[in-house]
Amino acid sequence: MSTKSAPFDELDRKIVVALIENGRASFAEIGSAIGLSPTAVKRRVDRLRETNVITGFSATVRPAALGWLTEAYVEVYCDSAAPPRRLAEVVRNHPEIAAAMTVTGGADALLHVRATDVEHFEEVLERIRTEPFIRKTISYMVLSHLLPDSPEAGARRPSDDRSATRPEDRAAHQAAGRAGDGARVHPQPLRRAANQR
Repeated sequence: MSTKSAPFDELDRKIVVALIENGRASFAEIGSAIGLSPTAVKRRVDRLRETNVITGFSATVRPAALGWLTEAYVEVYCDSAAPPRRLAEVVRNHPEIAAAMTVTGGADALLHVRATDVEHFEEVLERIRTEPFIRKTISYMVLSHLLPDSPEAGARRPSDDRSATRPEDRAAHQAAGRAGDGARVHPQPLRRAANQR
């Protein structure tokens, strides 16, 4: 795929917005909304994909529906000799890490971690801390999402009423806790670990 920049006009912007709002919209539906033929929309989408403006299509799923009921952000502090690519290798091996980025400020990196429960989160944190170049971590547990419709939002929405939790989220939480004989139930990974590819 080419990474060369191509002109990006108002029609391209409208196509991208339409696909963000509904990734399953047909070229005919998009064309009808913005005044282009389905063929013209397809041609533009193909160009946007080729130039990496559009990098893929995916489904947005509530993490709680998959059993991911605990969420945290973790600041990672590394030894000065640890290059970012080394940290990238480590985080690829932890399917519970939904996102990872280097940051400015005191920390070297910030991880977005999802887990089935606090115990599972603690296990993930301990695995991360075993890396010899990681000096320390500081965790921030997510209590609620102030923008519940954002892609990063998990199962929890701000509410004064604890009973307002969606029934399907309660069912997922109860199912995750029913392992029997002390076994742990872990949902499918958010993504595959590097060694599973």
